[in-house]
Amino acid sequence: MWRNSATVSFSSKLLSCSSSSANPNYFHYASAFSIFSPNGVVDQTLSPSHQRFYCSSAVPSPSPSSGSVIKLGFLANKSDAFRPLCLKARDAVQLARHYGRCYWELSKARLSMLVVATSGTGYVLGSGNAVDLAGLCYTCAGTMMVAASANSLNQVFEINNDAKMKRTRLRPLPSGRIAIPHAVTWASSVGFAGTALLAWKANMLAAGLAASNLVLYAFVYTPLKQIHPVNTWVGAVVGAIPPLLGWAAASGQISLNGLILPAALYFWQIPHFMALAYLCRDDYAAGGYRMFSLADASGRRIAAVAFRNCLYLIPLGFIAYDWGVASGWFCVESSVITLAISAAAFSFYRDRTTQKARRMFYASLLYLPVFLSGLLFHRLSDNPQCLAENPNSIVELPSFPEAVTESEEDDQKKKVRYVTAGPQGRAPVAYASIAPFPFLPVPSYVDQ
Repeated sequence: MWRNSATVSFSSKLLSCSSSSANPNYFHYASAFSIFSPNGVVDQTLSPSHQRFYCSSAVPSPSPSSGSVIKLGFLANKSDAFRPLCLKARDAVQLARHYGRCYWELSKARLSMLVVATSGTGYVLGSGNAVDLAGLCYTCAGTMMVAASANSLNQVFEINNDAKMKRTRLRPLPSGRIAIPHAVTWASSVGFAGTALLAWKANMLAAGLAASNLVLYAFVYTPLKQIHPVNTWVGAVVGAIPPLLGWAAASGQISLNGLILPAALYFWQIPHFMALAYLCRDDYAAGGYRMFSLADASGRRIAAVAFRNCLYLIPLGFIAYDWGVASGWFCVESSVITLAISAAAFSFYRDRTTQKARRMFYASLLYLPVFLSGLLFHRLSDNPQCLAENPNSIVELPSFPEAVTESEEDDQKKKVRYVTAGPQGRAPVAYASIAPFPFLPVPSYVDQ
């Protein structure tokens, strides 16, 4: 019934408007049917120009033919049928954007990507000559998921504290944009998936390091922030594990060479977080956190701790060069950037102001990417000097320590090769020349 009444009113207005218009094709069928409600009443949400167009004349006009009525009625039904689908699609897109944004903030995505960068650097350093790109991608993906899980659990446990701080009160949980059970489900899912991916595509050592770091961050460091200022040093241990995870994923083991980058991450985090704690000390106090800065109103102890740990970074470049991890150029570059961050820390120690603390914070932000880039660019995948001296002494041996001797014309001089397990099943070697003890394996630099 409503279609007939709508059609009569529609036809009279349509023909009247067509008579007053010079263009007989002025009418737009899709727009016409959008103004009628099921009871045949004109929709009041139309703009005035559309209402004028359809209601400009009240002169009665003859009804349209039955064929046009059927055609127009079919178009109207078709438009009404597709409208709910469009609304559902729009709602689905908006819902996906909402939860995607919440997951991004729960994961602290930018911080997690920094963790992935350190883990990927450790993987490349532990890969030797050839880097397995698929393995690198799997390691980075697993690290990203585990880091996202740890950060999400951290926000679940600190929801009441975050609500009291200006810097964190707009996070998804304090602002009520996502429910706590939803956040816990998200954190548990990505944490389990990341650990399983590392165990499947890398090795159990890397998966164990990832799982232990998640537990250390979410269940030790997080509650410790409200108990004792030692939480800063525990957090530094958490930040030092990802590059070790990458090294273990590539080489399948932990060695001294693989500890250089974790040591750099550990010592770097102390001045970085000391500067942050000084700048945000009022906010931390409002949130109920027991940071080191709250017990040091003058900031002298904070500045001293920051400067001391900057000095600990100085020998790392020399150690990387001496152990054959990087070239001499990295030793120079590392010394320069370490002296720069040490100068910023010393300036803060002499004049403990917000400006100097912020300068030290920015210097720490600059230090890490430069250090990682230099270590990757100047890395040494093999021991070139030893290989040049022994070009014909390379044979495949099992991945356990053993000594191999080679007789030469002079029986007093023996060359011994010490074999250790290497990345991806390979057996990297190191050489040493021993005169009186031909069967004593001496572990000089071993390419990990």
